[in-house]
Amino acid sequence: MPSDGAVRQPKYQRIAAALKDAIESGEYGPGDRLPGENDLMSTYGVARMTARQALGVLQAEGLTEARKGAGVFVREFRRIRRRGIQRLAEGVWGEGRSIWAADTEDREPVVELLSVTEEPAPDAVSALLGLTDHAPACVRRRRFLLDGKPVMHATSYLDAALVAGTPITEPDTGPGGIYARLAELGYKPARFREEIRSRMPNADEAASLGLAAGTPVVLVVRTAFAADGRVVEVNEMVLDASAYVLEYEFDAP
Repeated sequence: MPSDGAVRQPKYQRIAAALKDAIESGEYGPGDRLPGENDLMSTYGVARMTARQALGVLQAEGLTEARKGAGVFVREFRRIRRRGIQRLAEGVWGEGRSIWAADTEDREPVVELLSVTEEPAPDAVSALLGLTDHAPACVRRRRFLLDGKPVMHATSYLDAALVAGTPITEPDTGPGGIYARLAELGYKPARFREEIRSRMPNADEAASLGLAAGTPVVLVVRTAFAADGRVVEVNEMVLDASAYVLEYEFDAP
């Protein structure tokens, strides 16, 4: 028997919940076509707009995709499990591996370097990096794709004076990436802090990440500290919320 909460749900939400249950149970697998608007109208005795809203919920959550003239299909894209603690272990970047690749398991990621510049950082970032008198930051902007789909934008800020003349200022930072190069400079990351919040994307983010209408993004801001407490990198990441599962596993304090 449905609960009072379920009864109070709008019809389109109840239909969307039923479809999600069918996807999670495997009744509809990746690439399968879902019942169309006419099917839902007949099955549930609802108006076309209600059926359309139900399918829209699944698209907004990234579970399905509409194909013009063909219908709505379960997305074949497999979500990325971002293990927030394990991926930052020195055993990853210290051995020359990419922390981004650590998220993708058996799938081949693509990293598009959008730009490497020397420019003023936002005030809050400059304060974290200890930059004064408008000292510039080294700014690296990248877009990450998996299975051909854009899933994340990342912008790293570092003290330009600290990393001048190193591969950090070049397109290819080398094995282990930024953190391995910082370690070579004597500023090995010893501690990290990540702040996470969700919001709706701006127009540029939605276009670049190919987001369906109504899909939020997750903003992750990571600060890397050297052993002496100096902030050596601030990384602002914008993730397609429908593409990620954020996982944090740690011992009880």
